[in-house]
Amino acid sequence: MSHVLPIPAPIPGPSTRWGGLPEVLALRRDYLGHLRHLQRRYGDVVHQRLLGLDDFCFFHPDHVRELLIAGHEGLIRWERATAVFADAHGHSVLVAEGPAWQRQRKLLQPGFSPQRVTGFVPLMVEAARRALERLPDAAIGSNGGSNGSSGEARAVTLDFESLMTLLTMDVILRTLFSAGEGDAAVAEAAWAVHELGKVAMGEMYVPVSAPLWAPWKRGKRRALRSLDGLIRGHLAIRREHARQGGPAPDDLLAMLMALRDEHGAPLDDTALRDECMTTFLAGHETSAAALTWWGWCMAAHPDAQRRAADEVDAVLGGREPGAADLTRLPWLSLCIKETLRLFPPAPALFSRRTTQPLDIAGLRLPRGAMLRLTPGLIQRDPRWFDEPESFRPERFDPAAGHREIPRGAWMPFGAGPRVCLGSHFALMEITLIAAMVLQRYRLASVPGAPAPEPVLNITLRPATPLRLRLLPR
Repeated sequence: MSHVLPIPAPIPGPSTRWGGLPEVLALRRDYLGHLRHLQRRYGDVVHQRLLGLDDFCFFHPDHVRELLIAGHEGLIRWERATAVFADAHGHSVLVAEGPAWQRQRKLLQPGFSPQRVTGFVPLMVEAARRALERLPDAAIGSNGGSNGSSGEARAVTLDFESLMTLLTMDVILRTLFSAGEGDAAVAEAAWAVHELGKVAMGEMYVPVSAPLWAPWKRGKRRALRSLDGLIRGHLAIRREHARQGGPAPDDLLAMLMALRDEHGAPLDDTALRDECMTTFLAGHETSAAALTWWGWCMAAHPDAQRRAADEVDAVLGGREPGAADLTRLPWLSLCIKETLRLFPPAPALFSRRTTQPLDIAGLRLPRGAMLRLTPGLIQRDPRWFDEPESFRPERFDPAAGHREIPRGAWMPFGAGPRVCLGSHFALMEITLIAAMVLQRYRLASVPGAPAPEPVLNITLRPATPLRLRLLPR
């Protein structure tokens, strides 16, 4: 493996009791908080024995990149996590390993290229417009107005997290199926996604999951039934549409149905269902979480918000954004990038396990070791970012004179061959929706309300629903 910062020996770490059970329970209670404690006490690499396994935590960007890029062939993702996710995702690219993953990734990659996903911009913009038009009457104002007292009088306080969750759900439904759903169906789908994430987070810390028919699995059963019915219903509609000779819509489902493997065979309905489920769950949840935190960052930093809104006004002039506008909004893009640094939707990557002895920076990792990788902690490390707790979008502007950020210090979508397949899709969706929100509203925090507390529930979300004030512009 290539040269990176050497790891000193011996590897420090806590002495564990009772097989490391107290440490496992601490991870279950507050995964990021416990790992932050280990980093501060022991340094960039921490070793402990948990439930009979060697467990290594890596907190230096050099080491994390080395593992994810140069060492990826000797790693698989933690089997318990993939088993839990397989309950919903089946055998999709998210949970596949080895040759099966390589085949699926190669098959899907072209459909999520930057060039291909720009074709979904009209669907995204339409969904965002429809969602924003459904806001309470008190929040409806005209584009391009002023931020005067009339805006204050017509301000509305609402659950911004719920708004972004429902909006991005509508976007993924339209980009996946070229069809919207009624408000009740969108809300049910959003609830199902949240329920599956909440249940999965708890199931990862028990050796096996209880059967789905267990009485306390009622919520998970309903969530899977709702999403399965939604996806299989659209598959049936599309199959019938094709049988009748209708033109194929230009959406993600059409792209998936057009895929052919090396033998020229299409995906069967089970494989289509699994890939749709992963696109649906991952595509929605990442964007919803990122936009929620972006809204908070804008509300908490009005100068940055004002600059972003002025940029949107200057570039768009009141019209809806298009694909060509994405590169013409540099300050908004920096604000989104800084939001993803402070509040990455996936602050902890899938833990990895070594399938063979692995050398990294002078350290020999044994076969079967567990590796924990947490970009969310690296991205707040003062060694790589000045004032790491502050919202400073200009730190990512090469022309602003800030020190260079090391490779691996910012990776909200992971790195290496398993980098998030939908990262271009997500960044495009987030930018379009953010621009359309700023065209219509000024975001403000609720007077007297505390800053939201981030909690890890598969993705990073506020501990309580994030409420913001929307003032028509």
